[in-house]
Amino acid sequence: MIAYVRGPVAAVTPTSAVLEVGGIGLELLCTPGTLATLSPKVGTGQQATLPTSMVVREESLTLFGFLDEDEKVCFELLQTASGVGPKLAQAMLAVLAPDDLRRAVGGEDVKTLTRVPGIGQKGAQRIILELKDRLGAAGAGRSASPASSTVAPWRDQVQQGLVGLGWTVKDAEQAVDEVAPEAGEDPDVATLLRSALRMLSRV
Repeated sequence: MIAYVRGPVAAVTPTSAVLEVGGIGLELLCTPGTLATLSPKVGTGQQATLPTSMVVREESLTLFGFLDEDEKVCFELLQTASGVGPKLAQAMLAVLAPDDLRRAVGGEDVKTLTRVPGIGQKGAQRIILELKDRLGAAGAGRSASPASSTVAPWRDQVQQGLVGLGWTVKDAEQAVDEVAPEAGEDPDVATLLRSALRMLSRV
């Protein structure tokens, strides 16, 4: 099992990142929040460390990359629920941060869970029933992000993430300015990116 991958960021696509390890480019499927912390500028030598989870199928080996260990743990726990595979688990983490997910499951918030594409009311109720006592309380698993500790300032990361998702540079800059008061002394890039996306979707 591959627990994590560390190396220069060779490429970033809308759904994945490629890290060079020992002369080999490993492709990791990641959420937009994780990708927003990685610079797509090839050749800059930016180093990143991403916790990983390998999904083995008869026809494929797929590596999923995560912002931090907490996100990885949630990804693997989600797949223990009936009907939740790796793609749906990743979709859940793309929409909901680990603590938001814990709050939704712990509070039996079906409406929040059904915001995830592919999850209906019955699916949300099943996830709540099977995972309520396993995901833990909000804040219980948060740890420092190994990826964010080696990247550029959060403003650049959020802006690059927004541009990579199709927004103009001008819109991205405006959104970054709007969410700046939320940054605080220890900004969480994934949270700020989600806030910026929510702000832009209301425009």
